[in-house]
Order: sequence, then structure tokens, then C-alpha cells
Amino acid sequence: MFRARLLIALLLFNCLLISTVRCDEDKSSSAEESSPEDVDKHNQQAGESLISAQLFAVIDLYKQEDPVGLPGATVPDPMPIPEIKQSFSIAKMHMKNVLAYGLSKFRIKMFKTELNTMKVQTGVQIDEMLVKGNYTMSTFFNRAEGPFTVVLKNVMTKGNVSLSVDRDGKVRTQDISLDITFDDMSMDFQNLGFMGSIFQSVVNSASNLVFDTIKPFMLSEAYSKIRAEIDTRVENMTTEYSIVFPNSISPLDMAIGEARTLVRNKKFDPYLIPDYNTTAGIFGMHTSHTWIRGVSSFYRYGDIGILMQNNTVALTMQVGTQRIMGSTQWEVSVGRGMVSRAGQAQFTVEHIKVSFEVQQPLDLRRKPKLNDIQLELGNIQVRCDGAGTLDYVVEAVVNILPNLLRYQIMDAIENPLKTRVQEKLDCINVEQMVKKHVVEYEKKGFDMEVNFKLC
Repeated sequence: MFRARLLIALLLFNCLLISTVRCDEDKSSSAEESSPEDVDKHNQQAGESLISAQLFAVIDLYKQEDPVGLPGATVPDPMPIPEIKQSFSIAKMHMKNVLAYGLSKFRIKMFKTELNTMKVQTGVQIDEMLVKGNYTMSTFFNRAEGPFTVVLKNVMTKGNVSLSVDRDGKVRTQDISLDITFDDMSMDFQNLGFMGSIFQSVVNSASNLVFDTIKPFMLSEAYSKIRAEIDTRVENMTTEYSIVFPNSISPLDMAIGEARTLVRNKKFDPYLIPDYNTTAGIFGMHTSHTWIRGVSSFYRYGDIGILMQNNTVALTMQVGTQRIMGSTQWEVSVGRGMVSRAGQAQFTVEHIKVSFEVQQPLDLRRKPKLNDIQLELGNIQVRCDGAGTLDYVVEAVVNILPNLLRYQIMDAIENPLKTRVQEKLDCINVEQMVKKHVVEYEKKGFDMEVNFKLC
């Protein structure tokens, strides 16, 4: 029942990897692939083995200060480029045997995904890209030929991928946009001879010619390959679990709806709070049979997004609940039970909203960090019975003061709550947890229902 939530997470994770890596990897998969001498053999093996091996290689990669490439991404390096023919006002140029070097040395600089809209933005950087080949330049009165080299600095590939649910309930790629830019370019065309100075302006534009000619080839290959890869992976994943998504709501909201059902099936709504005892001097208080109803009414009221930048992943989430109701039986005693009063109390909270941001470095040895948490509490109402005249006093105090001061109360609670949550996060061994779950997934399939617990 809760598998859809897992599927959504896996779906978006796959889209993320594809749109960042494949935009450099698949843009030339139709050409012959030749591996560079300095490609890590461990990374190549990881891409061909189990998910765990590839994931463990990625974990080890991001333990480095400057992670380059991605295990399992068999990017062709060098990449063959088709022959280029271009005419100028005074000359014709023909380029052949063109190879692009440096594609495997990429860095994933940024990705941003909006889970509710199923959109992914990525940025992949290559520090230096070399384009080498042979050229022939012809004019009416001269001909020059020889090798050429073009060096591109800080090449950035930016991609945007969005998914949507079709009428048949399948998730497919809707839009893809890619762009490649660079900061600086230098070139060297040899054997121009005595006409070199005359053709210098032509040669200065030739480097842009090379890039502008290569760019459409890269992008056209990438568009078709990325679309086919995403659609195939998503279809295989949804077919395996027989999942059909409605096109009236987003898959994320559907997963949240199933999560609400799971909470009710797990008997967390209504939820029984353990009995509570406290003493202060001669006074004592005991509460029992405390029930809270409505915790399964949570929903998404804002964006849920993931941003990876500077080798750190940040999760931003905004969730809220509808009306929360509760009841309890209380007993107040004085002098160790010499005088006691018992009664019942009911309370309602119109809504609770929580907005938070959690950061996790990709070096999983480091602990997650709660950057921010914001609380919003709706109107509070309490009805008390059993204390006689004090019932009215308690109701007046609780119903008036918290509602007047709830913003101040929430502000006062946020910092201690943030500290408490951070203490819990500091106890988590993220690397060990990820490795454990991915191995379980490979062996018998990761079942969210088994691992779901209410803290």
C-alpha cells in the first residue's frame, strides 16, 4: 500500500541521475566508445554490477574533497564528432577526424527537483574540454591543411526535465531542454602558412564554428536518448509493481494520500498516548486514556524540493494537518492523595503546520543538519469537566492566552525543538543506514511498511 511513496522517490532519483549524467553520457552513444587510460576500473565495474556496488562506489567518491565523474557512468572519452563542413565569405573549411576529450571529467555542480511538479534542473561542469582533429581550408588562390586544437574552459551543461502522467496512467517525459555554454576558448590551427595573418579573423571565428557545430549534434543525441532512457526506466518500475497513476493529482500527492491510509492502518490514528505522572512539591497530576485523533489528516501545503549544491543535498518540506482533536482523563492530588479531584478534558487544534529544511552532505560520514524549522498553530479550544468552578478558570486561561500568544509561543518552542531534533539527527549513522537498506532492497525488495515507525 505504501509502495507508491517509495516508487515516487525512486522515480525522481532516477530522473535526477539520468538528467545529470546521461546528458553528457548518451549524447554520443551512437558513436564508437573508447575508454581513456585514466578511467577508474572500479568505477566501470560498479556500473555493471549490483545497485549496492554502484552506490557504495558513489559513497566512496564523495568522501573526496573534489569528486570528479560518477561511478558507473561510462562516458565516451574521447568522443568522435562527425565531419564538419562550413563556408565563409572568402573560404571553405572542412574538419574531419574530430575527437572531443575531457567529457568523463565532469562535476555535478547542481541539481534541483520539485517533487510535486516532477521537474528537475541540473548543472554539470567540465573544467577543460579539448577538441582535436584535422582541417582543410580552401580559397580561390590558396589551400591550407593540418591539425587543429580547440580548448574550451569551464564548459557547463544545463538541463531541465519535466515528467507528467498521461491518460493511460503512465509517467512519461514531457519536456526536455538542454544547453551547453563555456567561459573561455582558445584555438591553434597549424600550417596556415603565409596566409595566416589574412585568415586570422576567419580562424578566430573557427573555434566558435567548431563548438556551434558540435553543440547541435550533442543536444540532438541527448534529447532522444534521455527521453527514451527515462521513459523506459519509469515504465519498467511501474510495471513491476502494477502502478497506475491518476492524471488528476500529482503522484506525490497520491503517495501522501496512501501514507495517510497507512497511518490509519497502523493504528496511529487515533493514537493512544502513554499515561503521564508528574509531581511538584505536594501537588501531583496524573493523566490517562489520552487519545489524539486527526494525525492522519496531514497534507502538503507548499513545495517539497531537493537541492544539491556544493556537494550537499538540502530537503525542503512544508506539511500541515487539518483539525486535531484529543481527550484525556486527569486527576489532581494534594498531599499524596489526601485531597484529589478527577475529571475529563477535550481539546481541539484547528491545524498544525510545519516547514523545515534538512541538509545532508554527500560525504555520508558527516551528520545531517536541521537548518530551519517553522511552526504554525491554529486556534486552540479546551473543554474541562470535573474541577467545578475551576473548570471555567482553566477553560478561560487555555482558550484565551494560547490563542493570543500562540505566535510568541511557537517562536519560543522552535529553537528548543530544533536543538532536540538535531540531537536525534546526530545519532544517525547515515552511511551505515543507506548501505543496510540498499542491500535489503536487492535481496528481497525494500518494504517501507516493515521499516515505518512513529518516533
